[in-house]
Amino acid sequence: MTGTAIISALAIWGAGWFINARLAKSAAANTRLVKLLVPAIFGLTLLIMWELLVRLLEISPIILPPPTMIAERFANETPTLRADFQQTIIKGAMTGYVVGMFAAFAIAVLADRSDFLTRGILPVGGFMAALPIVGIAPIFVRWLGSDWESKAAVVAVMVFFPILVNTVAGLRDTTAMQRDLMRTYGAGYWPTLFKLRLPAAMPFIFNGLKIATTLALIGAIVAEFFGSPTVGMGFRISTSVGQLALDMVWAEIVVAALAGSAFYGLMAWIEGRVTFWHPSQRK
Repeated sequence: MTGTAIISALAIWGAGWFINARLAKSAAANTRLVKLLVPAIFGLTLLIMWELLVRLLEISPIILPPPTMIAERFANETPTLRADFQQTIIKGAMTGYVVGMFAAFAIAVLADRSDFLTRGILPVGGFMAALPIVGIAPIFVRWLGSDWESKAAVVAVMVFFPILVNTVAGLRDTTAMQRDLMRTYGAGYWPTLFKLRLPAAMPFIFNGLKIATTLALIGAIVAEFFGSPTVGMGFRISTSVGQLALDMVWAEIVVAALAGSAFYGLMAWIEGRVTFWHPSQRK
């Protein structure tokens, strides 16, 4: 049975590889449809191999449930998954992300105007960014309670420093000639900031924003392990593991992966519209 499972899995992998290779070499390789088909076929190949190996090798669902079981649980628990999504992603992650983002922008502008503040806050930012979430999450839960407010605070701290460091670096990414030209036009600090330095910093800023998207989701979910009401993705994962309901755990993971991909994609889309002039956006 093991040999049959391995041979079948290799056959499926070979079929997917062959189809993707043909698509990549076709005349339509650079079209939008083919660019979407190639990763879709790759992902479908992995899912079919997963299903086949679990079924043929008779792996217990307690260890690794097949994708069909996860999909069934996903369909049956849609109201629960929706409530968990709203609690963790919308309330916890998104609120913390917005608060951390605006706080980082404000401090970055203040640091940009003060060399003393810049030299002081960046090393502290590096130190704070290295703090483990398992250390700060229980503290915020104790301070702010077990509801989504404490999770938003954890997320705000996690996203604050990556955005801050990238924004400060971006604001300094202008040439002396550009700054001299603005002074020649009689522009003060604020006109120079909004018309020269902030546009030039946008690639750096969006780099920090995209990094922060994944940190926000991780922070909100992990923080729920240290205290939450009876709703939320972290709470559901923790309790489902204790109940050996691994299909529910994987359903929550699917929701988190979809939300994270959509959030990152949104930031990348906005970046493309804002920094269309940058060489990285040219095709």
